Amino acid sequence: MASPTTILLSSLPLLATLILCFSPIHSSNTIGKGYRLISVEESPDGGFIGYLQVNQKTNIYGSDITTLRLYVKHETDTRLRVHITDATKQRWEVPYNLLPREQPPPVRKVIGKSPTTVQKISGSELIFTYTKDPFTFAVTRRSNGQTLFNTSSSTFGQMVFKDQYLEISTSLPKEASLYGLGENSQAKGIKLVPNEPYTLYTEDVSAINLNTDLYGSHPVYMDLRNVGGKAYAHGVLLLNSNGMDVFYRGTSLTYKVIGGVFDFYFVAGPSPLDVVDQYTELIGRPAPMPYWSLGFHQCRWGYRNLSVVEDVVDNYKKAKIPLDVIWNDDDHMDAHKDFTLNNISYPRAKLLKFLDRIHKMGMKYIVINDPGIGVNASYGVYQRAMANDVFIKYEGKPFLAQVWPGPVYFPDFLNPKTVAWWGDEIRRFHELVPIDGLWIDMNEVSNFCSGLCTIPKGKQCPSGEGPGWICCLDCKNITKTRWDDPPYKINATGVTAPVGFKTIATSALHYNGVREYDAHSLYGFSETIATHKGLQSIKGKRPFILSRSTFVGSGRYAAHWTGDNKGTWQSLRVSISTMLNFGIFGVPMVGSDICGFYPQPTEELCNRWIEVGAFYPFSRDHANYYSPRQELYQWDTVAKSARNALGMRYKLLPYLYTLSYEAHMTGAPMARPLFFSFPEYTKCYGLSTQFLLGTSLMISPVLKKGRTQVKPLFPPGSWYHMFDMTQAVVTKTGKRVTLPAPLNFVNVHLYQNTILPMQQGGLISKEARTTPFSLVITFPAGATEGYATGKLYLDEDELPEMKLGNGQSTYVDFYASVGNGTVKMWSQVKEGKFALSKGWFIEKVSVLGLRGVGVASEIEINGSPISKEGEKIEVSSKEHTYVVGLEEEGENKSVMVEVKGLEMLVGKDFNMSWKMGTDGAI
Repeated sequence: MASPTTILLSSLPLLATLILCFSPIHSSNTIGKGYRLISVEESPDGGFIGYLQVNQKTNIYGSDITTLRLYVKHETDTRLRVHITDATKQRWEVPYNLLPREQPPPVRKVIGKSPTTVQKISGSELIFTYTKDPFTFAVTRRSNGQTLFNTSSSTFGQMVFKDQYLEISTSLPKEASLYGLGENSQAKGIKLVPNEPYTLYTEDVSAINLNTDLYGSHPVYMDLRNVGGKAYAHGVLLLNSNGMDVFYRGTSLTYKVIGGVFDFYFVAGPSPLDVVDQYTELIGRPAPMPYWSLGFHQCRWGYRNLSVVEDVVDNYKKAKIPLDVIWNDDDHMDAHKDFTLNNISYPRAKLLKFLDRIHKMGMKYIVINDPGIGVNASYGVYQRAMANDVFIKYEGKPFLAQVWPGPVYFPDFLNPKTVAWWGDEIRRFHELVPIDGLWIDMNEVSNFCSGLCTIPKGKQCPSGEGPGWICCLDCKNITKTRWDDPPYKINATGVTAPVGFKTIATSALHYNGVREYDAHSLYGFSETIATHKGLQSIKGKRPFILSRSTFVGSGRYAAHWTGDNKGTWQSLRVSISTMLNFGIFGVPMVGSDICGFYPQPTEELCNRWIEVGAFYPFSRDHANYYSPRQELYQWDTVAKSARNALGMRYKLLPYLYTLSYEAHMTGAPMARPLFFSFPEYTKCYGLSTQFLLGTSLMISPVLKKGRTQVKPLFPPGSWYHMFDMTQAVVTKTGKRVTLPAPLNFVNVHLYQNTILPMQQGGLISKEARTTPFSLVITFPAGATEGYATGKLYLDEDELPEMKLGNGQSTYVDFYASVGNGTVKMWSQVKEGKFALSKGWFIEKVSVLGLRGVGVASEIEINGSPISKEGEKIEVSSKEHTYVVGLEEEGENKSVMVEVKGLEMLVGKDFNMSWKMGTDGAI
């Protein structure tokens, strides 16, 4: 759904404002004079506690806190925590019940005075060292001595710690490539660019506004360095929910935070996958996703009645375009009110009949929900909320705001009573309409008004005239407290807007006296947790939640889409960077509105967008109320592109689902930058126009108007085209290769040494799951020896947990080798009972890159010659065509061999082999 600031900010001349507002007013030397370490000792939990005394107080941005407590602990072999807070009283931190983690020892009023005999604090891989006066610290890597974080550089000032202003800096080597620090739309790609603004504060600002703080706050970055041909990655999280500016200047990085504490976590890597594994071990593994959620989704704000939704479903089927999930924006609601149904445009009896029909087909239905609860005495949800006292307060009364229903109050999801009430409302609505998931929007939190507001007397609000986002309340600014008008102004919304602009007043109070000032960026995260709990309690199924606002740990509960994007080529390009960032943030189920939210895309752009969006982990077409229709069947050419790209996606569903399992177990992103698989190949460090699904499947889309060719970068090795597996790109050192890309065609390549499980596809995932499997096995082109591996995870996909050991899941490791003229492949099955109960079998294997000109002979399956397996089996071979530069052509010919008609059970170990012959005989 569109937002008020989408329209307001997109029309502002931001550039001059950004340059002016991003320049620091004071140098760090005038803001603070630093601290000195007066003691350090080992703590009972195996960590170390030290105390810091301010050297000299200043009054810029407030007075310095006199004494700080330093807490350092190696929490695991690869994770180091450095926590700095007020030594004498508790300060705001991200709540430990919201984001479970180890707690440091409680703050005590008696300051320790033990001598500082400790010189350094060493762990298995990370070492913490410090200087006493002024206090600085560094984190180094034991294995190679590399300095990962160092606050001692003379190019920036000392650490500052005031009540509403914290500052700390680290130096960076010139070879460091940084990624993360979001959510924002990075026009220049995934790699952070020096001197761009990076502000973290959740805002309802459209994603069309580039390099601006958007819906989420993720104060984490990955640092990738290549030293002497060897790559090392590490991660740094500053766990703090207060607003902050992060100044990245290439050789340094400075945090300027308006509250809370310094709570740093360093994870050692050393590979990018290791970093995400260690990071999600801390913040929570990504949520298990139902199989159907990996299908294609269709939504629109403006499906004005049920017959339109029915028509959309029927037209997708008629156009033979896959579709798994149909969505409603707020069109189904009664006057935009949560947990209600408009019985005129969406009569319940007809809606239930429609849902019964699509549920029998295997399709799902999801609706939107905004946090604002309409202030309406006749509205049952409001009545129950007031009775349970669940709203955020301002001066003892619920804080009044305006969103789509008009005047609203916002639930306080930090309050346990609110969580229980919210779950009950989800249950009540599910009894009214059997939804399959919830889409929680506007939860930054978004407010169409600013300040302290009252409902106007004598006029209707909203009036029903004009755009619904025009503020119709009577409001006045709130600037009387230092929480509403803090001394340091972060670069909020790209124009240094007040921190309470178009949101909840930051002096408003949550449960237990928590200020909105501190908890603002946690709102969407806390709502997500409450929604997850409510959905899971209904039937015990695996919840599906899509949230616009996210924070550290949100991926444990929800998927994310990138908000109100624009139907432009630039937004298409930016969508790749944003998706890849969220994989690093631990939110792997992510995608952007395909074809753009508004305005209407051109036909060519929508063609190219579905060719990218078909490979987003979360793949959904969504459009604005005020835009013309843009379902994929609206244009014949787009429908053709959709059938092609989504047809491939639905064949790849077993692979995607296995990736989602790996994400749940290790945090591994489903969609990844190329440097995740090729960390030593520095040419791909800034690459944001291509991406990988898993380790080996590369998508290289057209991202510019009028292009019918692409020139993707291929890392060293053999790459096979998924739409014509006889086409191969082979390069020894890596290079860019020009490839044809006509309008209805997307380049998707599979890397060597891979075994890819696939099925035959279909128009809905439920049907596609029942089709026979095939395996695509890739060896380096023309190699006489090679080895390949792959995996497959299968389960009853709506179980709450995604794991082995429950009797309703199966995991298979696939292996293949070639050597001495013999090809072998085999599997090792864990818990095969589930797959056997479904009767799933492998019908075809395709082996790519085999040296020679012949076909397979002397085929054996499970030790028996092929003749004993029946006469249905067909064997064929085709020669590969290399698409490479002349300097690398034609050293060896290679062939693809296919064996069809197999009936090898997925749930049972198998082995298969053949010899490479020189004629057509088997």
